[in-house]
Amino acid sequence: MKAMLLRVGIDKGTDGALGPIFEDGTFEYIPMSEKAKSTETKAFGNTIGRSGQPFSTYLPKEIEHRIMHHDPEFETFTYGDPTSKREYLLKLEKEDLLVFYAGLTPFKNSKYKEALYIIGYFAINDIIDFNQLSETEMREYYRLYPNNAHLKRVDYPEDLVIVVGQENRSKLLDKAILISQTNHDKNGKPYHAVSNEMQISLGISGSIQRSIPPRLIRQKENLDNLKCVLGS
Repeated sequence: MKAMLLRVGIDKGTDGALGPIFEDGTFEYIPMSEKAKSTETKAFGNTIGRSGQPFSTYLPKEIEHRIMHHDPEFETFTYGDPTSKREYLLKLEKEDLLVFYAGLTPFKNSKYKEALYIIGYFAINDIIDFNQLSETEMREYYRLYPNNAHLKRVDYPEDLVIVVGQENRSKLLDKAILISQTNHDKNGKPYHAVSNEMQISLGISGSIQRSIPPRLIRQKENLDNLKCVLGS
């Protein structure tokens, strides 16, 4: 068994914003905006979050009408990627953990800081490589997983890999878990690195500003610590 960490959600590079974290540690997982032609209709302005407010409440006014690329989604627990991440995703196996983290910023509170936080995870049930599917098999997966953002895109899903989580063992967390601290490179530029606490607990270190290459956790002790952190 192993675990892989991936960064997801809206960020300053894609939409100029981060999702909010509240005084009690709860948060909104806000996906990034959709860049491709899609049948998706949910936008930042018409989607109500767990706090009862539209996502646009926490975002710049100028992006409220953008359609969302809701990936991962925590209804049928799917995550898809056709980019260079596909080669890493294909190395995952059933029962592995795919752990998602996102940039969050404090909303009307000073208890939390702008940082990277673990927001949810999948216990993996299946890995689907669309490059290996027949047309019949592909149609069946479109039927099974209509919530996946990549299957809502109009274009053919070339190179797409979809990870499917086990429904009873996958979760969007109620409260975010801090995973990063701010470090500075040799030029003084700040970046998100694994926090000292998480380095010790999870056995990983260095920058987690982006997902590539994904951080892998393989040692049993570190995996056990991860499960405790996740409450799984």
